[in-house]
Amino acid sequence: MSVTTRRFAPTSGSALSSPRLVLAPVRARAVLDGGWWPRSWDPAAELPGLVLALSERHGRIRHLMLNLRTWDSRFRRLPVGPDVVRIGWFDTLDPALLVATTARDVQVDLLVVPPGTPRAAAEWAMATAADPASLRRAPDILASAPVGPRAAGATGSDAYAVWDDEGGSNASVGRRPVDDPFTTPPQTGAPS
Repeated sequence: MSVTTRRFAPTSGSALSSPRLVLAPVRARAVLDGGWWPRSWDPAAELPGLVLALSERHGRIRHLMLNLRTWDSRFRRLPVGPDVVRIGWFDTLDPALLVATTARDVQVDLLVVPPGTPRAAAEWAMATAADPASLRRAPDILASAPVGPRAAGATGSDAYAVWDDEGGSNASVGRRPVDDPFTTPPQTGAPS
């Protein structure tokens, strides 16, 4: 896959979708400020809605930092309403993390749940990331997200056949590798 870096995000005439975002009820000294579950790895489609939602809570967002290798395309500036948000792409930033900086230099750290994650696991991960008492880091949350018969998409009487005696499923269907949660290809028809 060839990824090009553009100066500005491509503009789209389509309406912004509401981001699947869970933020901590109050800003605390937690590790993360919340979790975000994008519908795709297309930053031009996903980031504008996220920036608007974060702006409602934290004021103007001036900068986003993302992992260099996770997203389908790259650009350096994202026009959102009257503002232009600078985008930084970093190879050293964990793929499970997005860092937003506000106009008042407040840093907002978000867990990024991969788009193909089953709904139950994604909702658990976002809620855990938004819990002010949680001290878990983004990759640890994704690695420990529940993957049971419902989360993995198993159905019928065979759904429980793969559960072991030590507390979980051994099923590989629908489960992303624990060591790299971002290598599973996105599932089509993911719930909105």
